[in-house]
Amino acid sequence: MQVKILGIGCPKCKRLEELAREAARETGVEATFVKVTDVPSIMAYPILGTPALVINEQVKSAGRIPQKAEIVAWMKELEG
Repeated sequence: MQVKILGIGCPKCKRLEELAREAARETGVEATFVKVTDVPSIMAYPILGTPALVINEQVKSAGRIPQKAEIVAWMKELEG
């Protein structure tokens, strides 16, 4: 599973990455984490704000920090 954190490196982006890593550990998912910080690459996704979470090229959240339970559910959904 590939998990991308879209954002320029602000505290919210870092918090989203922490939550996503925790969620991956809790679910036992083997995930590769990628930080996308350059604006042209971020703009390639259909989002209006950062931070954004992309799992297996599906935008799961943008402009907010989702609850860890939401991230766990998304990872379980996309793992199977």
